[in-house]
Amino acid sequence: MRYQLENGLTVIFEKQAAAPVVALQVWVKAGSADETPEQAGLAHLHEHMLFKGTARRGLGEIARDVEARGGEVNAWTSFDQTVYHLVLSSHFFAEGLDILSDAVRHSAFDPGELSREIEVVVEEIKRSADLPSRRVMRGMFETAYQRHPYRLPVLGSEASVRSFTREKILEFFRRHYTPDNLVVIVVGDVEESQVRAEVERYFSGTWGARQPPPARAEELAQAGMRVCLEKGDVREAHFSLAWHVPGISDPVIPALDVLAMVLGQGEGSRLSLALKLEKALTNEVYAYTYASRDPGLMVAGASLGPEKLREALRDLMVEIRRVSLHPVDPAELVLAKAAIEADAVYGRETVQGIARKLGFYETTAGGVEAEALYFERVAKVTVEDLHEAARRFLSPENLTFSGLFPEGSGMTEAEIQTLVNEVWREPISPRPAMPPLAAPEVRKPRKKAASGGIEKLVIPGGPTVLVKSERNVPLVALRAVYPGGLRFETEATNGVSQLHSRLMTRSTARRTAAQMAREIDELAGAVFAGAGRNSISLRGEFLSKHLSRGLNLVAECLTEPAFDADELERERSMLLQELAARDDHPSSAAFDLFSRTLYTRHPYRMDVLGEELSVRAMDLTHQRDLHHRALSPSNLTLAIVGDVDPDETLAMCEKLFASRHRLSAEPIVHHEVPQEPELTEPRRQFRELDKAQAHIVYGFLGTTVDAPERYTLDVLSSVLAGQGGRLFVELRDRRSLAYSVSSFSVEGLDPGYFGVYLGTSPDKVAEALAAVRQQLAQLTEVEVSAAELARAKRYLIGAHAISLQRNSARASLLAFDESYGVGAEAYLRYDEEIEAVSSKMVLECARWLLDPSRGALAIVGPKAADLDFAANA
Repeated sequence: MRYQLENGLTVIFEKQAAAPVVALQVWVKAGSADETPEQAGLAHLHEHMLFKGTARRGLGEIARDVEARGGEVNAWTSFDQTVYHLVLSSHFFAEGLDILSDAVRHSAFDPGELSREIEVVVEEIKRSADLPSRRVMRGMFETAYQRHPYRLPVLGSEASVRSFTREKILEFFRRHYTPDNLVVIVVGDVEESQVRAEVERYFSGTWGARQPPPARAEELAQAGMRVCLEKGDVREAHFSLAWHVPGISDPVIPALDVLAMVLGQGEGSRLSLALKLEKALTNEVYAYTYASRDPGLMVAGASLGPEKLREALRDLMVEIRRVSLHPVDPAELVLAKAAIEADAVYGRETVQGIARKLGFYETTAGGVEAEALYFERVAKVTVEDLHEAARRFLSPENLTFSGLFPEGSGMTEAEIQTLVNEVWREPISPRPAMPPLAAPEVRKPRKKAASGGIEKLVIPGGPTVLVKSERNVPLVALRAVYPGGLRFETEATNGVSQLHSRLMTRSTARRTAAQMAREIDELAGAVFAGAGRNSISLRGEFLSKHLSRGLNLVAECLTEPAFDADELERERSMLLQELAARDDHPSSAAFDLFSRTLYTRHPYRMDVLGEELSVRAMDLTHQRDLHHRALSPSNLTLAIVGDVDPDETLAMCEKLFASRHRLSAEPIVHHEVPQEPELTEPRRQFRELDKAQAHIVYGFLGTTVDAPERYTLDVLSSVLAGQGGRLFVELRDRRSLAYSVSSFSVEGLDPGYFGVYLGTSPDKVAEALAAVRQQLAQLTEVEVSAAELARAKRYLIGAHAISLQRNSARASLLAFDESYGVGAEAYLRYDEEIEAVSSKMVLECARWLLDPSRGALAIVGPKAADLDFAANA
C-alpha cells in the first residue's frame, strides 16, 4: 500500500505477520550529494543529531525509549538519502512511530550537544581512516568523479565538520526535512487501519515546504584512465577498478547487474575461479554495480598479498577483457539471473530488509513499482545484452584505478597503466564452455502447513538431526556443528581446525573445487564452513526447492572431504595472507591481544586462524587425523530450519547418513583441555600500530554456556550496552570520547570473558579508560533501578525476537545449543530466563565479576596512546 498525506508526505505499508515485529523507517530524499562544498558532512551530522534529544526527550532518552520497548534504533547516510530506522515489537508500533516522528520533526539541535557530537563524528572519520577498504573506496570516488558531488566523502572532513554551527544545521534541516521530501515506511505485524491512523497522528500538518537543493554538477565523460595510488601502514594490497555507468533507472542497469554477478559474485564466478580457486592469488575478489540516482560505477577489485599484485591485477583485467571480447556462456546467464532472483527472496526474511528495499526503490529508483520493472528487465537480459554492456562500458578510457599498497611495495601508476594497455591489446580466448545445467528439481506439491515445533532424530552411528518447519519464505538454512575447534588445539596445531573447515567445502571425493563452486551457484545459495573457539561448523542456505541437492552437498562436505594436496596449498597460502594482514583491522588485533593477556594456559588464548609457524607446518596427515579421530558423524549435530516438511527431511537425512557413519571413530570428548587459573593481579599489554585511533579491550574471565549466571551477564551487559546503555550515554553522548563503544559477554564450554571495547583518539585513552572503570565500579556498588533493569531486559528480549526472523539464526541456535549440551529448545526459554533476572542478581554478579584486581587490559594503537595512558594512569 502506498499513499500520501495532505501535506505531501509519502507512506508505504506492507503487512508481514511472520514474526511479532515491525520495522519503521523515515527516508529523507537528501544525502551528501545535496550539500554545497562548505556543507561537506552536514547530512551525516544531521543523522547523528536527530537522536540527541527533542523538546520532549532529553539526551539518551530516544534510544532508551526504543530499547525499553524491545527495539533497536539506527540510521545511515548515503550520497542520495538519509534514513532513520527502528525495529521493535509490533505491540509497541504506535510508541515507535511517536519516537521516530519526534526525532525527525522536533530535534532540539542543542548547541552544547552539537559541539560534543562533532567530536564523535571526528572519531568516526578517524576510524574510517584505519580501514583499508574505506580508504580505497574513498580514493575511487574522489578520482572517478571530477565534478559531481559523489566525489566528496559522506562523512566530510575533520575541518568541514568542525566548522558547522547550529545555524548551518538548521538551514539544512529546514531545506530538506519537509513532508514532501520524506517517505515513511512501515513493514510488519500491524493492520492497515492502525498504520493510517497513527501516521496521520504523528506526521500530518505542515512544518515547512521543501526548497530545491543545489543543482548537482554533471560529470563529464571520462576520456582516459585515471589512477589513485596510496602507500600506507597496511599488510595487504587493496585495489578497486571502476567504470562509469548510467543511473539506477537506465534500462541497461539490469544487464550490468547480471554481468557483475557473472564476473565476481558467487563461488563459481569468473573472478573467484580465476583468482581464488585456480591460483590462490587473492583472499577477496568481487564485482558489483553501484547504481545510484545519478550515474554510478561498475566496480571490480581484490585484496591480496603485495607480492601477488601484478599477477592478480593482470588476471582480473583478462577476465574483464574476456567478457568484452566474447559472449558469456548461456549457462552463466541462467545462474546469474537465478542468483539475483534468489537475493530478492533472501531479502524478504526480515521486516527491516523489506522496508529497506521499499525505501530504496521509492526514493532512488523512481517508485516502488520500479522493482517489478527491474525484475522484468532482468528476466529479458540476453547473452548479447551482456556482451554489448561490457563493450560499451568496460574500456580503459572509462577506467579508474584506486589502490592502497604497503609502504615500499606495489606497482607505480605508470606500471599499472602499461599493464592495462597490454591486456587490452593482446588476444584473449573465450573460457571453456560450462557443463550443462542439471535438470531442475521437481518437488511434490503439498499443502501450506503452519510453522511447527522442533523434530529430533538420532541416527544410529550418525548425527543428531533437528528440523523446524518455518513456512514464511521458500528458503532453508542448515547448520552442522562438531565439538572441537580452538579448544582442542595446541601451539603446535593452532590453525588445524581453520584449515580443515576450509578444505571441507573446497572439494570432496566426488567433486573438484570448480564443480563444488558450480553446484553451490546452481543452488542459488551459499555453503561455507568455519572453526570457532569450541567447534567446527558448516553453514548452508538455499532455496527450499533445492532441499535434496543441498542436503546431499552438505553431507558430502561433512563426511567425504577430498584432502587434496593442491587444495591444501591454496588454502594455506590464503590463510597465511590473512594472518599477515591481521594488523589491517586494528579492532580485531586488539581482541587478539586481549585473549593473549587474559588467558595464559587455556587454548582460548590463541587465534582461531592459527599462527604462521603452525600453519606452515600443517600437512594432510594433520587434516586426516583430525577428521578420522574427531569429526565422526556420531559427534555431529545438524539443524535444518525453513520451508520443509519435517518427516520428509528427516527421512532424507537418515538415508544420507546411515551409509556414511564410521564405527571406529573416537569421540573427541576425551580430549583434555588445560584449565585457566583465576587471575591474581591485573594484566596489561600494549601493542604499537600506526593508526589514527587507539583500540581498547578491557575485561574479565566470564562463564560457560550452561551456567545459570549467563543470563544475568546478558542483562549486565545490556545495562552497559546499546545506545541507551550507560557506556554509550556517558562515553559517547556526554563526553564525546568514542564513536564505537560496547560491552560483551562471550561464553564457552570453558569460562569465556566479559568486557568492554572502544575506539578512541590516542590522547583520550586515559580519560576513556577512567570513565569505563567508573561505570563498571558503579555496578558493583548500587543496584540498578527498576526502570533501567526493565529497559535492559526488554532490549534483550526484543533483540532476540528480531534476530529470530532469519532461518539461519534459528538453525544456529538449535545446532550449537544441542551440540554444547544446553538443549535445542533453550532459545525458547530465553525470554523467561531474562525476565527472572533481578537487580540484586545483577549487583551480585557485578561484584563477583568486575574486580579490577583481576582485569585484563589490551591496547592497540599509536605509541602516543600508551604514553597518554601511562602519564595519566
